[in-house]
Amino acid sequence: MTHNEDRQHWLKEGAIGLTVGVLYGTTNVMVGHPLDTIKTKMQAQKGFENTSMVRTCLTTVRTQGVIGLYRGCVPPLMGSGIYRSSQFAAFEAVYTYCDRYPSLKKEIPGTFGLQPRVLFAGALAATTRAIIESPLELAKIRRQTGQTYQLKGVYKGFTVTWIRTLGLMGTYFILIDSFRRNLPHLFSSPILGPFLLSGTAATLAWWLIWPFETMKSQVQGNFGKDMPLKQRLALTLRERGIVGLYRGIGPGTIRSFLANGASMIVMSNAQKWLPRWVSEIREHLILKFNNNLMLTVLFLL
Repeated sequence: MTHNEDRQHWLKEGAIGLTVGVLYGTTNVMVGHPLDTIKTKMQAQKGFENTSMVRTCLTTVRTQGVIGLYRGCVPPLMGSGIYRSSQFAAFEAVYTYCDRYPSLKKEIPGTFGLQPRVLFAGALAATTRAIIESPLELAKIRRQTGQTYQLKGVYKGFTVTWIRTLGLMGTYFILIDSFRRNLPHLFSSPILGPFLLSGTAATLAWWLIWPFETMKSQVQGNFGKDMPLKQRLALTLRERGIVGLYRGIGPGTIRSFLANGASMIVMSNAQKWLPRWVSEIREHLILKFNNNLMLTVLFLL
């Protein structure tokens, strides 16, 4: 995921990203969903517009039980592995494919070594994710806020989801690329390094785009009247100020750091072991094939 690593064929890099991305996605949901539910209620459910993170959590547990914090977890649990694996697969494949274009490998002046292919791959990865994630996010938010949804409207809020995801994943991949180039000793550790670096990169990215996350939750959660995104942003600023755009940032920050840190531990270790596992399986299959072939020849003789 950075340009100081040895790269294989772009299709192989994409396949590796696809495989380990599934582990990243499922870990992310398992660790972070309760806090995501609290965040969504604070942003998009009537009755929680002015409650604190703690009050929202206590009210949810009191009225729905602990299971209430896990409402809506099925769509992201099923889909997170898909759209996160797709984002990593797209990034790794496109990033590696750009090896053949020297202009995309030239460092951008004043960026401490950032290459254009990181931006290009990040944008395509974000678009891939948004296409898959948008309907799953709508289903999750409707369940978290006690609503129903219909298939014909599952792409409601796609535009704001795409804008949010472009900023989110672009920032994340830029920071991870920078961390891996400048702090390789941390990334080489099996637990603490990946946890801290991925958690930090994801959290900084979420802080940057949080107003669009708030807007997305409101649009997909049917909060208030339907209106253009620009008008919704202006209305929130006028009625609640900048604080309104950063509603739910508390649980969102905790969720982001813990979930993305834990997910990177799983993913980075899987990336290290996957080639070895594949090699061992291939050798086992070849040995088994050769033994069977030898037995067949002996039988025929």
